[in-house]
Amino acid sequence: MKTFIFKLKPRKIAAFFGFFILLTSCKDDKTVVNLVQDSNSTESDNLTEVIWHIKAIHPDGKLLDVKAIGEDGTIYDVKAIQDENQRSILDIKAFVNGKRLPVKMLVSENMYMPVKAIDTDGTIIKIKSLTAEGEMLDVKGVSQSGNIINIKAINKEGKFYGVKAISPNGWVNDVKGVKMEKETVEGVVNGVDIYAHIKALTQSYY
Repeated sequence: MKTFIFKLKPRKIAAFFGFFILLTSCKDDKTVVNLVQDSNSTESDNLTEVIWHIKAIHPDGKLLDVKAIGEDGTIYDVKAIQDENQRSILDIKAFVNGKRLPVKMLVSENMYMPVKAIDTDGTIIKIKSLTAEGEMLDVKGVSQSGNIINIKAINKEGKFYGVKAISPNGWVNDVKGVKMEKETVEGVVNGVDIYAHIKALTQSYY
């Protein structure tokens, strides 16, 4: 009985594995996120709570604050909260008058979906990105793929700036809308119909 031994040169081996990886990675599936926590590395060994900053990224590299704006013009912080041993899916809250208010994407018939904070009495609070010149940019959901909605700050010319959560140690998550239901109304928060949740998700590269 003959035994066949195949000898491949290193270049051919590399080409074979490259082709195999290309085949297995070329899928046209839409991104799907389930709100299930995992056990990624954390900011510290004994994590209690880590507050991440929310920023819009200007094309020239500047970081623009993302804030909640009260009816009287008062500016409040908007933060991502890492409160368990994972940093893949973080809640987004507006820190208003000692309260941590939910930040959600609201139901709308407009082209872009509004991102707002919702007070305990149902009052809707604006979420804006602030430029160094004092301009307030809208923050909205601009496109959807699967159950993920891309959130951008929008300047007066209609250009989009990415919105990120940045940890004290330099980790960066994408701020996205996450829709779990097929119906337009995802749920009701403090009496307000919402379209999607807002989360800071681990970045995907594709």
